[in-house]
Amino acid sequence: MRLSEYFLPTLKEFPKDAEIISHQLMLRTGMIRQASSGIYVWLPFGYAVLKKIEQIVREEQVRAGAIELLMPTIQSADLWRKSGRYDDYGAEMLRMKDRHDRDILYGPTNEEQITDISSHYFKSYKNLPKTLFHIQWKFRDEIRPRFGVMRCKEFLMKDSYSFDISEEEGRISYSRMFLSYLKTFQRMGLKAIPMEAESGPIGGNLSHEFIILANTGESKVYIDKRILDLEIADNVDYENDSKNIVEEWTQYYSVTDDMYDQETYEKKVGQENRLEMRGIEVGHVFFFGDKYTKPLKANVQDSEGKINPIQSGSYGIGVSRLVAAIIEASHDDKGIIWPKSVSPFDYVLLNLSPKDENLAKLSEMIYKKISQNNSLLYDDTTSSVGEKLNKADLIGIPQQIILGKNSIQNNTLELKERSSGKVQVIKIDEFLKQFNNG
Repeated sequence: MRLSEYFLPTLKEFPKDAEIISHQLMLRTGMIRQASSGIYVWLPFGYAVLKKIEQIVREEQVRAGAIELLMPTIQSADLWRKSGRYDDYGAEMLRMKDRHDRDILYGPTNEEQITDISSHYFKSYKNLPKTLFHIQWKFRDEIRPRFGVMRCKEFLMKDSYSFDISEEEGRISYSRMFLSYLKTFQRMGLKAIPMEAESGPIGGNLSHEFIILANTGESKVYIDKRILDLEIADNVDYENDSKNIVEEWTQYYSVTDDMYDQETYEKKVGQENRLEMRGIEVGHVFFFGDKYTKPLKANVQDSEGKINPIQSGSYGIGVSRLVAAIIEASHDDKGIIWPKSVSPFDYVLLNLSPKDENLAKLSEMIYKKISQNNSLLYDDTTSSVGEKLNKADLIGIPQQIILGKNSIQNNTLELKERSSGKVQVIKIDEFLKQFNNG
């Protein structure tokens, strides 16, 4: 993509009304534009990141055995009345009436809708287990939207729902999703810590939030620092490793503020391992048994012929919130530093002397070569050298390919790694060899 043809409306100054760095940088880099309070337009650069994150989330859900579908954004109030949540949910729910005066709502979550689906299709133990998921825009009428897409009204969310014959089987599904979340966030370059948390309006007695540590987080958290040393191996197997992974990651004390008990914390965690700070919630997993299946009559016949409520859980990831969380975790005073897995482009190509015909031809050749099998943003504009270099750092693409006055004479380019700032001078022919076969 040529920058002269792209839509990237960057700002030179930090917006005064943006309070946290992710909101500031998303506005400065032209990722989003506010449409109204708590509602944003996703401009091309931001949308590209959003789609990369969405795809990682989708891939790890499928690897964990979940099956994708798509449910409607508008739901019938009748389902919510059956579950008892229609009146309990509060003012965050956007309630409406259709032309026939029937109560409908813009879904803030989908427990009722998916449970209704399960009640019609899962009648026998032979149909289970099943985990279904979708990635969908949702709406919650926040009383005080703030921090850009971190706490807004309209947001993109992945929510999945497990259905099992027994509580024991349900906890196995819970463990698989737990592992899926750890793998998902690790692929994005994030250290997400699972923490015991209140279930809130979702309900249930087993719940973990996945928290990214950040000073701008809304949640106060208390953790044992030893959990920060844990990693997920690439070859972990969902069938055999999920339970052990959950046990490994939950052996250390890590809780959100609403679950914190000072006496327990001091008893379980030595002084040298205590860490109290703030964090950003990017995911939440719940197991709630028959909380929804019982009132909505989602029953299943077991192998002995007995009819029992299906055991269920739900698992959410804030896909659009993750864009901001990644920026909070990966930036410097020059701008964003995108992990390669979510960057909207693999490379940015900078021609620092666009009026030089020979350099322009060389840049064009390199652009076409790399673009065959890689995503590349080519800054072919007539901006000054300083503006080009500053913009490249601001937008945070992992690798910068820099061509200047000496490139023709020396047959060299500079390759700058955005994360470290390290610059290599490389022969152009040698550099291009890696792109010969895609």
